[in-house]
Amino acid sequence: MIRRRPQLLWLLLPYVFFALALPLVNRVPLLPLWLLGATVLTPVAVGLAWRGDRARRAGAAVEGEGRGGRER
Repeated sequence: MIRRRPQLLWLLLPYVFFALALPLVNRVPLLPLWLLGATVLTPVAVGLAWRGDRARRAGAAVEGEGRGGRER
C-alpha cells in the first residue's frame, strides 16, 4: 500500500533552488547570495517536512487507538 505524504514535497524545494534554478541565476552577479539563501532554505524545508510528517503520524496514532489499540 502506497501512502500519500504531500508534506514531503517540501524536500523538493532545495533541489529546485540548487539544481534547476541555478542556470537561470548564474547570469546574476549575486550568485553567492543565491547559494547562501538556498543553503539556509534547506534546513527550513526539512523542518517543515518533518513537522508535517510528525503531525500525520500523531494523527494516525490517535486514530489507530480506537480501532486496534488497547482498550481499558
